[in-house]
Formats: sequence, C-alpha cells, structure tokens
Amino acid sequence: MEPKKNPKANVGRNSSLFFAIGLALMLFLTNYAINYKTYDKELIDIGTLDMGEELEEEVPITETIATPPPPPPPPAAPEVIEIVEDDEEVEETVIESTETSQEEEIVEIEEVEVEEVEEIEEVPFAVIENVPVFPGCESGNNEAKKACMNKKMNDFIAKKFNTDLAQELGLSGIQQIRVFFKIDKNGDIVDVKARAPHPSLEKEAMRVIGLLPKMKPGKQRGKAVRVPYYLPIKFQVQD
Repeated sequence: MEPKKNPKANVGRNSSLFFAIGLALMLFLTNYAINYKTYDKELIDIGTLDMGEELEEEVPITETIATPPPPPPPPAAPEVIEIVEDDEEVEETVIESTETSQEEEIVEIEEVEVEEVEEIEEVPFAVIENVPVFPGCESGNNEAKKACMNKKMNDFIAKKFNTDLAQELGLSGIQQIRVFFKIDKNGDIVDVKARAPHPSLEKEAMRVIGLLPKMKPGKQRGKAVRVPYYLPIKFQVQD
C-alpha cells in the first residue's frame, strides 16, 4: 500500500512563524483588555463659568455740532432810485448826560457771593491716563495695571457668582450678563446696572459687583475722576 503524504514534506517548516503571529495577537488582545475603560453617563457637569474674551470698553460717542449755513446774500439794488419827499417833522431825541456830580451820593453795592459748581468729570477706562487700581495691582505701568485689574475682576466674579441659579430657573445653554458700573472719585463702586435673560440673574450680578473691594480712584491730569466700567459675565448651563 502506497503512503498518501509526501515523505519529503517538512511539516514543522513554518511553525515558528505561526507561533510569532499567535503570540502578537494574544499581546494585542491583552493590552486592549487592560486599557479598556467605561464612564458613567449620568455624571453631568451642571455648569461652568466662562468670563469670555477680553473686556470691551464702550467709548461714549461725541455729538457732532453741525455748522450753520452762511447767511443769504443781500438783495440787489434797484436800477432806478426814487426820491420820496418827507414832509413829516421828526422829533429829535435828546440824550441826557450820564456824568455824575460831586454832590451826588454814591450807593454802596454789597458783595455778591458766587457759589462754586462742582464739575462732574468722567473718563472712559480705555483712554484714562491713570487707571483705577484694584487691590494687589499697584506695580507696573498703566497697561500692566489694566491687565491686572481685568484678571482680578474675572477671578472675583468666578468665585462669588452663583452659577447654579440659572439651572434652578430652568434656563439652558449659554447665559450672558452685561454689567455696567462706575468707579467714583473715592474709589467706590456706584451706578451699578445689569442686563440678563432673567431678572434673578441681574440681581445676582449686582450683588456680586457690590462685594468688590474699594479701589484707588483713576486720575486724569492729576485729578481724581469717575471711570465707567463694562464687565460681561458668560457661562454655560448643561442639561
């Protein structure tokens, strides 16, 4: 009986190659199983506070005064001038002399007190010579103090503002609040105003601005002035 296999065939010729492929496949599956992770989808961040881009300063628009038009030219003189006889007698007006004599008594005039009116001066934050100084921003030039003040403001609002309030009110998405206030000549915060999608957010923004510390007032030409300031507050509410 003849054998079916070729006696010259080498069965173990590719055994090392098959062993290497199997070993690499097993290492890949083991590494994938070790690094595989799962996450709990129910954990949702209720909100993050984002102060937005660099603060924008609103510069007041100066009213342009229109120049009145020139007066119309005088009418042209008539070619023929008619002479009209005037028969009416004109009574001359006698102008009396205003000179005083030595016998006339001189009436004394009491001194008039003039009340000084205090001028209210305001200079925008972007163009003031010496910006208001936030506590901790005393060093550096004017631009360095501006940058330091903006950063301190952002950190203060992020720490004090209650972002959970928007979710409690049923709001969602990006919420933006515009806050306007002034730093007076004494360094106090005055005239605080806010605009928000909900009145409760406006009250919260005004509450936080009222907690700002007293600052060193801004100066223009060496004189303390009031400085308007605009502060946007923006944050994301996730469902």
